[in-house]
Amino acid sequence: MLSVTDRQVYSPAMIGRTRNQAAKKLPARARRSSRTAAAGAAAPRHDPLFNDSAQKALAVLEAFGQGRRVLKLAEAAEVAGITKASAQRCIHTLEVLGYLRRDRRGTGWSLTPRALRIAHAYLFGYRLIEQATRHLVDLNRATGESVSLSEPDGTDMVFIARFPSHKRFLIDFPVGTRLPMYSTASGRAYLSALPTEEAQRVLQGSSLRALTPMTITDPKRILGLIDTARHDGYACSDQESYRGDLTVAAAVIGAGGHPVGSINISAPTSRWTLEDMRARLAPLLIETARAVSSGAVPQAHG
Repeated sequence: MLSVTDRQVYSPAMIGRTRNQAAKKLPARARRSSRTAAAGAAAPRHDPLFNDSAQKALAVLEAFGQGRRVLKLAEAAEVAGITKASAQRCIHTLEVLGYLRRDRRGTGWSLTPRALRIAHAYLFGYRLIEQATRHLVDLNRATGESVSLSEPDGTDMVFIARFPSHKRFLIDFPVGTRLPMYSTASGRAYLSALPTEEAQRVLQGSSLRALTPMTITDPKRILGLIDTARHDGYACSDQESYRGDLTVAAAVIGAGGHPVGSINISAPTSRWTLEDMRARLAPLLIETARAVSSGAVPQAHG
């Protein structure tokens, strides 16, 4: 039976600092992430079946989000990495299809609820999420802190299920949030379950930049942390993606012994130290990851 107590008090001053720091950092990080994604989605060479128009339309859809609720034509073109003429055709088509609509002032466009159809189609009936949910709920209740399931996409980890803290915690990671593997506990836990050479290739393909003053960007130090996670069975991150956020994570292992994702517990520095999380929450986390792994399926739907 999972159980844990929490004796620390949340600081109102910390709430204000966390909110302000997250708001200041997010837009710049979002712009970098989108440009990287657009560059990575370039048309493969010598592929006659690749549809450039479809790629551009998807790039426009992905330009929205992470603080960008409304985009003007020039902004959409810049973030998507395409010309204004291409962006105009894509926006018009997406508006006709119901995925975009004009904002109230008529100066830009925003996503409509229809855009959720794509995410819903991915998440609905996904056996990994179905298998993990009851275990995640138990872990969330036992710890009182935020619990998430994420899976890899390129060099990022993407949240595909999340159960927020029962207590006040103003850093929000909604489903669909993506964070780099190198700076997150979930990413390091996933990498620790890969062969060393494969983990090294992922790091070599990553843009190692500091997201906070605490972010570790030295490849040797990151590989050392991955080795430690391989030995301990879980990984840690101390405010490396967001100030005030502490995280422990463990890999979910699928059929054939290959990792399919990670489970993490995220908590604020006002309630926890990393040492306390390692001592009190890591054992519960490992227990949960093992329970999910016992019924995990390969990284695919069906």
